[in-house]
Amino acid sequence: MKPVNFSFPTQIQFGPGVRVRLGDVLKTRGKARPLVLTDQGVAGLPFFKSIVADLDKAGLATLVFSGVVGNPVKSQVTAGVAAFKAHNADSLVVIGGGAALDVGKAVALMAHHPGDLFDYEDDKPDGLPVDREIPFIVAMPTTSGTGSEVGRSAVISDDATHVKKIIFSPRLLAPVVLADPELTLGLPAGMTAATGMDALSHCVEAFLSKGFHPMCDGIALEGVRLVSQSLVACVKEPNDIEARTNMMMASMMGAVAFQKGLGVTHSLAHSLSAVCDMHHGLANAIMLPAAMRFNKSAVEGRIARLAATVGAGSTADAFVDWLVALNAEIGTPKTLGAVGVQRGHLKALVDIAVEDVCHGCNEKPVTREDFESLFAEAL
Repeated sequence: MKPVNFSFPTQIQFGPGVRVRLGDVLKTRGKARPLVLTDQGVAGLPFFKSIVADLDKAGLATLVFSGVVGNPVKSQVTAGVAAFKAHNADSLVVIGGGAALDVGKAVALMAHHPGDLFDYEDDKPDGLPVDREIPFIVAMPTTSGTGSEVGRSAVISDDATHVKKIIFSPRLLAPVVLADPELTLGLPAGMTAATGMDALSHCVEAFLSKGFHPMCDGIALEGVRLVSQSLVACVKEPNDIEARTNMMMASMMGAVAFQKGLGVTHSLAHSLSAVCDMHHGLANAIMLPAAMRFNKSAVEGRIARLAATVGAGSTADAFVDWLVALNAEIGTPKTLGAVGVQRGHLKALVDIAVEDVCHGCNEKPVTREDFESLFAEAL
């Protein structure tokens, strides 16, 4: 496909090969000293080294920070801010999956704001305002999952408790996104599957969340359709550029749609990441069928629309069956027990899930007993 440009919700240059525009984007904005932030895995890949080499050739003074590992935590943000200031950086290029993108936005916040990162936690009663300079950000996703490149928030965990904190401000939205699906080619099957199910969970939960937002509903349904047509191909044919392109678009669509809200699946998944250090997308994948069965009594008609969207039939049960079959086809473990979760984890899992904000948008209220049942069912 020929690359195209969007301005919803920000400027998105989308299509194979758009990564080569990075130097021009920075120079056009008058930037000369970018900090390039990524994770340890991406830092060693040929495409990343080529991007940095191109910036050097363009005469930009570039420093690489690759201190993101696993789920994003506050200490990574602190180290990134130190690197930004030591380099006297004037801009931030964030290349990676959801973890790097979230750390990057938090680094941009703390580059010029006082206090502690968690002073800016969303809805904190005595939280500090986001009212100072935010460095220019270019976001370049390397997975098709969180859609964090088009998000206004950063989800960062406390190093000690592993509890996720949401840092939110419209000013954290990257002014420019270079969404190049070629950066996802060759991504291992397991990571492709987990991140793809994360994108699907965003679209599904946004569509089912309570509230009136037809624009988000439409975006979410199209995202679900794209995943249904492309995720299996991405997992089985890692260099299928058409499928990779569709999944990158679905990922961004999910992130745009969930400004409407998410739901119980994400509260379950956030808890699993905090207690068991489970990959967020994998947690969503395992919990989605149980969550849809739970939601059926409240939003059966809407779940049936999801079934029709993926071509699975016309009932809510058909959609749940489709989710189970999709997980099996892409190699997702069937149970939490298969990935090391034990009954001894249940109390801690429930404690965190109950406090998570996402289930507040669930059309069906979720009690502590409900969370206990959902985790037990998935074990």
